[in-house]
Amino acid sequence: MTTFVDRVELHVAAGSGGHGCASVHREKFKPLGGPDGGNGGRGGDVILVVDQSVTTLLDYHHSPHRKATSGKPGEGGNRSGKDGQDLVLPVPDGTVVLDKAGNVLADLVGQGTTYVAAEGGRGGLGNAALSSARRKAPGFALLGVPGGMQDIVLELKTVADVALVGYPSAGKSSLISVLSAAKPKIADYPFTTLVPNLGVVTAGETVYTIADVPGLIPGASQGKGLGLEFLRHVERCSVLVHILDTATLESERDPISDLDIIEEELKQYGGLDKRPRMVVLNKIDVPDGKDLAEMVRPDLESRGYRVFEVSAVAHMGLKELSFALAEMVAAARAAKPKEEATRIVIRPKAVDDAGFTVVQEEDGLFRVRGEKPERWVRQTDFNNDEAVGYLADRLNRLGVEAQLMKVGARSGDGVAIGPEENAVVFDWEPTVMAGAEMLGRRGEDHRLEEPRPAAQRRRDKQAERDESQKEYDDFEPF
Repeated sequence: MTTFVDRVELHVAAGSGGHGCASVHREKFKPLGGPDGGNGGRGGDVILVVDQSVTTLLDYHHSPHRKATSGKPGEGGNRSGKDGQDLVLPVPDGTVVLDKAGNVLADLVGQGTTYVAAEGGRGGLGNAALSSARRKAPGFALLGVPGGMQDIVLELKTVADVALVGYPSAGKSSLISVLSAAKPKIADYPFTTLVPNLGVVTAGETVYTIADVPGLIPGASQGKGLGLEFLRHVERCSVLVHILDTATLESERDPISDLDIIEEELKQYGGLDKRPRMVVLNKIDVPDGKDLAEMVRPDLESRGYRVFEVSAVAHMGLKELSFALAEMVAAARAAKPKEEATRIVIRPKAVDDAGFTVVQEEDGLFRVRGEKPERWVRQTDFNNDEAVGYLADRLNRLGVEAQLMKVGARSGDGVAIGPEENAVVFDWEPTVMAGAEMLGRRGEDHRLEEPRPAAQRRRDKQAERDESQKEYDDFEPF
């Protein structure tokens, strides 16, 4: 039996990037033919996409952990690793994505709408991509970046034009069954409906969707009964219809008090008391029900409600109700602002944004935070001295070392790069000006150089000195 689930907690993990390869081309009579290590493949993303054929979050309730595939490592012969495959997760129309704190990350409405829940890590560069005129044979490659991870909450809010609200057994399911082709479960006991039912109604040239919201009783907005679980499905509806039972067997209830209680619950939930609404007095096929409907109708109309007397069982008053709902839906659609064309929002960085921050913590530790230095640390193989030196050059070029000196760091002080739970900590040794001297030597292999005339060597030396003052990592966008 199909189970309806409209709220789940999902743990998503993107694929990690593949490691770059450090390799040297070799062939007969040319054992050192230059670096030929390929780049690692990119990790796959985890993507949520609206699929209107999906109506429940049941699959994610049973399998809440989802992970995309990682990229393959690079290989020699300039062969790049294969990218990881994206993991596409279909979700129902009207799914809201929240973080663990309840902040809305995305509101997925409309077929094909997508949201990247976790972004795949980029692949590491191989030593072929790291080579340059001054670094002819890098003996290292960059590691792949781990994929993003996130714990998210998916909430389904039914996308319907009309919502039927009212007490249990007021006749909501019976009414939706005769107005549309929906076939909900119907019985004469409370809480027959345990999930929202959705139907499509055609009235003249207007086609609209109608949903019944189960479980509203006094205190529903505070969690009593089933109401709190399903009140979210009313939020997207343009028109609210109160279904009032005129033939209830409970002596302490009457249509007016039922209406007041449900209205208060909608108000307490927040924002629902301002929607266009009408009142339907149901079960007028019962003699006492007809008399009670005629008695309370003037009071309801004096409150400004449009009132319709119907019988879902006897099919009385349904045509008038259907066209009246179509009229209200059309008016609500016309009142909505037209969707503007998609705009590209450009948020340029501040001219004084260094891309990182350095803060001294209470225990004296200097912590470096920033997207670039944290990513560079994750890409570094700390078992390779040349790779560590390359990281030092990058940090020095970015200005991290100068900023450490500016905030008061001294030789031997502890420096951490990254967040507290996943940081690289080391004792800082200043290397100011050492970077410029080392740039031309780190990663070189003079065995790969051909003999050059003296004049050419002088020109090359001067070019190296000039280039050492410029950014040399333009192979990777910052």
